[in-house]
Amino acid sequence: MPIQKEIIVVGGGMVGAACVAGLAQQGLEVQLIERNEVPQFDPNAPYDLRISAISVASVNLLKQLNAWQHIEKMRVCPYRALETWEIDGFSTAFHSQELKLSELGFMVENNLIQLGLWQSFADKANVQTSTGCQIEKIQKCGQNWQIFLSNGQAYQAPLVIAADGANSQLRQTAGIGLTGWQYRQDCMLIVVDTELPQQDITWQQFYPTGPRAFLPLLGNQACLVWYDEPKRIRALKQLSKEKLAEEIHQAFPKRLGKVKVQNANSFELIRRHAQDYFKQGIVLVGDSAHTINPLAGQGVNLGFKDVKALLEVIESAVKKGEDFSSDNVLAKYQRKRKPDNLIMQSGMDVFYKAFKEDILPLKLARNMALFTADKITPIKKQALKYALGL
Repeated sequence: MPIQKEIIVVGGGMVGAACVAGLAQQGLEVQLIERNEVPQFDPNAPYDLRISAISVASVNLLKQLNAWQHIEKMRVCPYRALETWEIDGFSTAFHSQELKLSELGFMVENNLIQLGLWQSFADKANVQTSTGCQIEKIQKCGQNWQIFLSNGQAYQAPLVIAADGANSQLRQTAGIGLTGWQYRQDCMLIVVDTELPQQDITWQQFYPTGPRAFLPLLGNQACLVWYDEPKRIRALKQLSKEKLAEEIHQAFPKRLGKVKVQNANSFELIRRHAQDYFKQGIVLVGDSAHTINPLAGQGVNLGFKDVKALLEVIESAVKKGEDFSSDNVLAKYQRKRKPDNLIMQSGMDVFYKAFKEDILPLKLARNMALFTADKITPIKKQALKYALGL
């Protein structure tokens, strides 16, 4: 017979592990199922390509979950300013001083955020984990979902949190549909050594083929983000590191300076949004519920917003003696998060499409809009606070 739990979390990445850390603090009996092994940290290893710009609000959540204390001991790089422009001289720039903050956020490798979260619940007796195994069977039995694993283990719980990514198996099991589309654009991530010293600003310049961005890392290092047509990105992937560096020097703003390529890879851009965030005791968080154009680096930050909202809803239900797996309770989570995620997705799409058109009147209008927005301090502050989740 499957072992009874109060909640099963499927997916132990950043968002799933954050759910587990919060549920552990609430004293609930949780089973975490993760198909991969937990990453380890080697301070001498090169940067991983999967790097996230963690906002102040996300850092605050990680602190509440007792994970940030582990993460900051590994490898984090603060950024205090960000700038966006298309034509030189017509930019919008933000600085942490405008909100009286010490920084806007941190650049952190995804696997280190994941590792720090796992360390936060490593000593919790009410959390059990299964790693390196596949789900072989999922079925509904009465009030419980039963999950059978390839290692012979089996668990059941009335609530299953699906944090198993954009191609969520649990979302399909629940019969939850998707809306979305491909952007017909790929994104290339390139970790480089920089000739210039370490910086604390992240910036991006827009081109008709897509933006090109700079993410600061520790030391004389950075992660470059290059959006372009799939054919162009495929061609760049075939180049040697030396040839790719030459292409970067030609394509990126002069302020980048000379770089040496360390590593590079790419992925296609797809927008997805689940039609529902829950069904029959399965609830979606993070990429299983939504994927977004990474234009403003909001992906994982939206996922952490999901976590915060779901934890609050479950904690409130427990205190009131309600069934936290019921539709009435989970609907509260959906009402909190679905509209906000949709606004952010749509906002990024409008921004993306507006800068994609190379029509002169539109080009002048959008650059004047950037220039004007930079001068109106109250609007800047509100936009910055929203982007940071404050």
